[in-house]
This record gives sequence, structure tokens and C-alpha cells, in this order.
Amino acid sequence: MQISVIIPAYNEEGVIADTIKEIRGFLQDNFESFEIVVVDDKSTDSTLNIIQSLADVRAVKNIKNHGKGYSVAKGVKVAKGDLILFMDADNSTRIVELQKFLPQIKDYPIVIGSRGLKDSDVQIKQNFIKAFLGKAGNMLIRILVAPRISDTQCGFKLFTKESKYLFDKLTIERWGFDFELIFLARKYSLKIKEVPVVWRNNFDSKVTWLGYVSTLLQVFKVRLNNILGKYN
Repeated sequence: MQISVIIPAYNEEGVIADTIKEIRGFLQDNFESFEIVVVDDKSTDSTLNIIQSLADVRAVKNIKNHGKGYSVAKGVKVAKGDLILFMDADNSTRIVELQKFLPQIKDYPIVIGSRGLKDSDVQIKQNFIKAFLGKAGNMLIRILVAPRISDTQCGFKLFTKESKYLFDKLTIERWGFDFELIFLARKYSLKIKEVPVVWRNNFDSKVTWLGYVSTLLQVFKVRLNNILGKYN
């Protein structure tokens, strides 16, 4: 199988069907074989029912709510593709951006979307508080766990199947898993390519300002885990 697309979903009944429709159309036009894996993180709305009713979708459900990191890792573990992309259910970064990634994956086992590069196009911005917390958090992340990476948190990342083992080493189940993943890639000497993307903020995002604070604290967890040898 050429590619697996992993979508973590929590209470996305308003957008998930349209997102999958767009993804399916793109994959049908550009790949001979593909799978779409949607991991429902114990939604309290009709998200699970919707994804179970859609053609060409493999629905995976969590028995309890764990978080985005847990859901992505669960989807990656069942993925069969030679390439594995995970992206957000709200379509903040659209599947068409994958066209920029495919030439890069030949030389880099990990290609990540970025809102922080010169050619990135952030079309709908976050409110002031989230934008401020995001910039402060990005600075801390770059200092402590991901130097020279402009944006660790964009939810659009492509991997080769040979790098799947990184997901088995994750300890963070929620939003901080992105920078933990990049830290692990660097630790295991896997090359990372950062690619500018078009990104639109979703004002119905599940990330609260308290979520930003708790995620920043997870930066120190990554550093401590490394000191204690949990990633060895």
C-alpha cells in the first residue's frame, strides 16, 4: 500500500465528512492504493457514527478519551502504508499540501508542515491570547527540545514506514506529542525536513489556553524522560 492517512478526531461531527471527502478525492487522483484511518477519541457527538458510515474509511475507536497523541500513535500502529501522513480533522492544512512533501520524502524519512517558515501562508490567524501563548511556547520548545525547527505543532506530518517505531516510544498522549516525536527523531538521527504550508485557524479548535500551558509543561517532561533514559 502506498499511503495511509491518519486522522485523530474528537467531536468533529460538523466537519469530518467533508474533510474525508476531500482527502479521498485527492488520494484517488494521486495514488494507486491508499487507506484512510480515523481514530475517534471517545467523541460525545455523532463523529463515530459518521466515520463508520463512510466508504473507504477504517474507523478505530478509543474506549476512553486519551488525547491527540495517543490517537495518532494508535492509528500509525495499524497503518499499512509505505508512507504515513497524519493530519487534523478540521482540515486546517488541506491534503493538497501533500504535493509539496512527496518530493522531499525521498531524502528525508520525516517531512513536517510548518507555519513558521518564510513561505508559509497563515490565512486565518488565531486570537491574540492563543497567538501569544503559541509564540512563547514555540520559543521554549525550540530552546529545550527542537532547535532549528520553526514549528513543531502543525498537525500535518509525513513519515516513512521505517520510522514508525518512534511512535512506540511516545509517552505524551495529548498535544505535546508533536515535539516529543521530533525530539525522538533527532535522538535516533532521523533527518527531518520542514516544509511551508497553507494553514487556516479553526476557531472551534479543541485546544484551550489552559491546554497551551499544560502542553508547555510537557516540554520539561521530555527533557526529564531523556535524562532518566526512558527513550533508550
